[in-house]
Amino acid sequence: MTRDLETQFGAIDIYLFDQLLRGRIAPGARIVDMGCGSGRNLVYLLRSGHEVFASDSDPAAIDQVRRLAAALAPALPAANFRVEPVERPSFGDSFADVVLSSAVLHFARDDRQFDEMVGAMWRVLKPGGLFFARLASDIGIETAVRRLAGRRCALPDGTERYLVDAALLLDVTRRLSGRLLDPLKTTLVHEQRSMTTWVARKSQA
Repeated sequence: MTRDLETQFGAIDIYLFDQLLRGRIAPGARIVDMGCGSGRNLVYLLRSGHEVFASDSDPAAIDQVRRLAAALAPALPAANFRVEPVERPSFGDSFADVVLSSAVLHFARDDRQFDEMVGAMWRVLKPGGLFFARLASDIGIETAVRRLAGRRCALPDGTERYLVDAALLLDVTRRLSGRLLDPLKTTLVHEQRSMTTWVARKSQA
């Protein structure tokens, strides 16, 4: 049974799996995974006939995703999977029904790049579309991180990340005229990091 689940879903983010279970990603939806890495969140989506696109700045990652797509959804063109930075996507305005961003936004260098990345994702998303992001935050570990510059922080796990907080995510959602579909949900990894799930709907207007 475990092997069957792994074959069907891959190493999908459990919080993205939750969105699937709740019916928020419609069959056949056009999905763009921006900062896709090796495609860990794409296995089920490719298998189930969604119109999948993805981007990453790492050519090796995109090569791997193209091989994955060729095996699971051979009808999809290789051009759907693109080497490009998140903040400068080649996808058009209002292109996708769903935009995914898993463990990407916390690699922003500073506030400006974070805003560019989020703004690009939002531009690509259709009115009424679903935005799903998982990113590092300081929620619950405020006293355990060391501030470096702006929101760049050293985490207890030894990494450096751009850390958001609840106030910033709520403000960005408001400025984009979005609507939270779920309250912000944060997972604390003991003495290591804090990861927050941010799910919003783009306004139809």
